[in-house]
Amino acid sequence: MIHVFTLHSLFICLDVNSGTVHLLDEVTFDLLSLAKTKEMLSWAIDQLINKYDKDILLQASKEISDLIEQDSLYSPDFTKEELEKSGNYQSDMKALCLHMAHDCNLRCAYCFADKGAYGGDKGLMSIEVAKASIDFLLANSGNKRNVEVDFFGGEPLLNFKVIKQCVVYAKEQQKKYSKTVHFTITTNGTIFSEEINEFLQEHMDNIVLSLDGRQTVNDHLRIYPSGKGSYDKAVKNIQEIANNRQGKSYFIRGTYTRDNLDFYEDVKHIYEQLRLKEISIEPVSGGNFTLTDEEIKIAMIEYERFAKEYAKQDDYRFYHFTLNLYNSPCIYKRIAACGAGVDYGAVSPDGMIYACHQFVGEDKFVMGNVYDGITNNQLKEVFASNNVFTKDDCPNCWAKYFCSGGCHANAYYTNGDISKPDRKACTLQKKRIECALMIECQRTIDRSNNEE
Repeated sequence: MIHVFTLHSLFICLDVNSGTVHLLDEVTFDLLSLAKTKEMLSWAIDQLINKYDKDILLQASKEISDLIEQDSLYSPDFTKEELEKSGNYQSDMKALCLHMAHDCNLRCAYCFADKGAYGGDKGLMSIEVAKASIDFLLANSGNKRNVEVDFFGGEPLLNFKVIKQCVVYAKEQQKKYSKTVHFTITTNGTIFSEEINEFLQEHMDNIVLSLDGRQTVNDHLRIYPSGKGSYDKAVKNIQEIANNRQGKSYFIRGTYTRDNLDFYEDVKHIYEQLRLKEISIEPVSGGNFTLTDEEIKIAMIEYERFAKEYAKQDDYRFYHFTLNLYNSPCIYKRIAACGAGVDYGAVSPDGMIYACHQFVGEDKFVMGNVYDGITNNQLKEVFASNNVFTKDDCPNCWAKYFCSGGCHANAYYTNGDISKPDRKACTLQKKRIECALMIECQRTIDRSNNEE
């Protein structure tokens, strides 16, 4: 399978199965646009005989044939044996998302978590549940030497005391298992103190900081219960946290809605005005904020505008324009990336284990609890067998090995079935991938020109 497209005057072909990206001339582009399979090449030449000289077409065809022999064009798909071998890859636990607080000090209008409560009662995770979660993760991680704990909410720093105790406990227990626990926290940045800053810098391997961009955009939806915007306080704290990372990971996680479909301006604001260099601005998902088809079209144009400018710089990183083209992940990760319900789960404050953080509060996605472990093995098997070869529409999609089938939760909340991907999310994802491929091609050209 191949995917051929043009963007910002570049002609590009992705060989889907090998992941090879080809920068084309116009003749080869026209040939491959017609020849959906290698058997169609002769037919494609006949279709173009009145547009190009025959010798030019035959030369392009020869170059295509050479690439086919190298398995970098129309390359074979994975075999059944390769896929079956990969199927048990993620059987042991890799990561847990601990919902430290089913409560939040903000009232973000688009929040999927019902203002932090996840459709239930507000509450904080106890140290007993946190410790049991660590015990469960370490005991069920098999041969994995590195495991992950994500502190999540609501706003997890409402439960800072237990977070501190949990980290201390995890670092004590990891020695018994000869493992290393890595910590991430997602915070809105408005709850801050010198003690919190020092702790986060020392113990968090990654910090995800929520901010939507320009003040007018952020304060329209990310508000306190009083209705006051959170920008001023969040920015002050976020800048301090990010500037003190000293090489450790962080990134800004924003959301765009129909009110800021010019979201590239928000990215520019975060980088140019706030001087923050790790950025992700993602489309809103679900509820009354779901983008219409017309708004999706506007967002796609914005991605193209953004990509053209982004290709010219290397000063900051935008998450959705970053592809690992040279060291692609294993087969399993390419067909079922996130591991939800298999090697990843989320723990609610009462100790129940859910398939992922977005399913917390949904009884049908309860996997078990931190005391008894995974008891719903049937549900685990449903998630384990749900991949790009079993999901609707995915097997024949050119983007399948980049998106890995998309988000299970988006699929469920859109279509009521984790095997039926969210069509709008797919459309935006494919545009982002095309933009990312164009950016890499343009930068390759620029590097070559500079070397000359």
